[in-house]
Amino acid sequence: MNGFRLDMDLDFSFTDESGTVTRGTARAGGSEVRIAVDGLESFSSNGMPSLDEIRPLAQTLAERGLTVVVDGPDGHIVSLGAVTSPASQRLITRSPHIKLGKLGALAPLMKRGRRPARGFSLLPPQTPLPLMPTVRRSIVRHVTTTHHTRGSGRPRLIFVQDSATWNGQVPREFTLSREIVRIGSDESSDIQLAGLDGIHAEIVHNADDEYVLVPHGRVTGSVAPTGESILRTGARIQMGQWCLAYFREEFADHGRPFGGRSGGELAYQAPQLDPRTGTTEVDGSRGIS
Repeated sequence: MNGFRLDMDLDFSFTDESGTVTRGTARAGGSEVRIAVDGLESFSSNGMPSLDEIRPLAQTLAERGLTVVVDGPDGHIVSLGAVTSPASQRLITRSPHIKLGKLGALAPLMKRGRRPARGFSLLPPQTPLPLMPTVRRSIVRHVTTTHHTRGSGRPRLIFVQDSATWNGQVPREFTLSREIVRIGSDESSDIQLAGLDGIHAEIVHNADDEYVLVPHGRVTGSVAPTGESILRTGARIQMGQWCLAYFREEFADHGRPFGGRSGGELAYQAPQLDPRTGTTEVDGSRGIS
């Protein structure tokens, strides 16, 4: 049932148990009732009603097309009934008929204790200002290493196939369990591939626990076109018709410096001492420390 009209012009005051006097007014001339009080001490000391208590009232007011607006000394506190509540506030109040007011007006109600709520409080939890997290840029973070035991992380080569040639089977893998793995067409190769040079390339596990590609024939892909290349997870090695990808679990893939992914995705990385060799590595260059 809609179409209610209220006409009201009241001045009121009340005294709480502590002797605090609160004065206010209640004005209405249609479907909106506006209540204004000159202080919130009594409310904050005696406790605010919970949302479980306020939701039914707000629902009833909305069904009758009425709105109750409550203002405090610092501005608008809350509106109940036929209001338009932002979606962000509905997550807190769980009602489209409760619209919270200005943070400055709500703040006095959050400074003092409230009675134990039988449900959610009318106000959101006491969240310290500022609302956005404060970022302390002066924090010193010590760079650590993800280095694990030598040869760990299951370093391996995976034969890469594109969608046109993949037959749906699990790709062939070769675990790099030896210190030197030879790739080529020669029968002595550890990975024998037709169409390549006798010994086309080698993968060497060096003293720094890195797996290094040493080309002897033509090798392309994501590795260096000439010379040796330290392999990182995802590196592609193209030799003739064969394409292989290198993978090693990240906890054991040293990257730069000696831990994590190569480069760290825009992260600041300080020089780090490698306990195995007594050297430091900064942006890929080595120096004795």
